[in-house]
Amino acid sequence: MSKHGRVSLVVLAAGMGSRYGGLKQMDSFGPNGETIIDYSLFDAHRAGFNHVVFIIREYFADKFKEAFDPKLKGLMDVDYVYQELENIPHAYYPFPVERDRPWGTAHAVWVAHSAVKGPFGVINADDYYGPESYKTLYDFLVSKGEKEEYGVVGYRLSNTLSEHGTVNRGVCQGDENGYLVNIEECKQIGRGDDGVISFPGDDGSNRVLAEDTPVSMNMWGFFPSYFRYFEEQFDDFLKDYGQELKSEYYIPTLVDYLIKTDKRQTKILHCDAEWFGVTYREDKEFVSARLNALLSEGIYPYHLWEKK
Repeated sequence: MSKHGRVSLVVLAAGMGSRYGGLKQMDSFGPNGETIIDYSLFDAHRAGFNHVVFIIREYFADKFKEAFDPKLKGLMDVDYVYQELENIPHAYYPFPVERDRPWGTAHAVWVAHSAVKGPFGVINADDYYGPESYKTLYDFLVSKGEKEEYGVVGYRLSNTLSEHGTVNRGVCQGDENGYLVNIEECKQIGRGDDGVISFPGDDGSNRVLAEDTPVSMNMWGFFPSYFRYFEEQFDDFLKDYGQELKSEYYIPTLVDYLIKTDKRQTKILHCDAEWFGVTYREDKEFVSARLNALLSEGIYPYHLWEKK
């Protein structure tokens, strides 16, 4: 155990991969069959994280355990927690019998409460965040002590654009002290022929964004108080949206509530790391090429988990 005790990384990996056409969390992208999660855990371990909690569906738990238990033995403590529809804070809720999906990313983080007892980071399983981001997040978490501010890693917008089309991003708006005020979901962001980054506004205008605009890629830093706040708000969500088949409670929704009610501040953790992710099957070639390039640059060893 490190001098800072247990610092956990919660990996949101319960997605079904419908747009990808398979379980993309377990797909191979590295030269030896490595998944994106492998590179994320390698970076997290180097940064100081010593515990990982996989948020998964129970039906593919065996695949995860077979893939990651041998690699992480002696490096990081590992827990597996299941995000299922009926795994909610309170007693039975009469959700629609046709519904089969869980309740979104805020709920996914909450199900980790049984395994997480200290500061923790949150990431998506299918996103590559870069080594610098984990160091930024880890240093933030272990420096907070009893203050328990939350944090969101804010990437430079220019480092998250795609050459294959426009993207949707959560644009972080901060105050003069660097605390999050609002996350605005901006759609169809792209770089024009003139090099300017912009997206179409609701009023039909072209809204320009600066290269260094901080955007959230769902990399967060929290403390166990998160679980209590979620429980307090989830009942209201169920009352309003619980009968819908596809309603989801998202992390930014809860964070926004905490900010607006002065319950918790969230610091924007500026980061210059490169980000890339996989949504569609067509993304695989690009992601594999980028990872191979990082290997060539010496960022990662060729055999990622080789024991010495």
